[in-house]
Amino acid sequence: MNKKPDRMTAMQAIIDAVKIEFPLYQEDTFICGPDNSCLGCPKKLMELVDTELTYWQHEINSGISPTFDDITQFAKMCKNIRRSLVRNKRII
Repeated sequence: MNKKPDRMTAMQAIIDAVKIEFPLYQEDTFICGPDNSCLGCPKKLMELVDTELTYWQHEINSGISPTFDDITQFAKMCKNIRRSLVRNKRII
């Protein structure tokens, strides 16, 4: 039977997945669309993800463990932002 990860490992797994999945550090990530056809603002959403990701990475590196609610809220936020990025054709 597989052992469940601890809270720090679980949060780090989400952070790693977000870094791979989201176009966080590409040149056109933080530029608004020229035709104003966005549904929600991908630029602001990516800034939010970047801020939260940086915060949690710092907390984990400092040895501060997130709560289960922190993990759930961060994962839910990333899921919703991913849905918006797909809707705006920023990711597939």
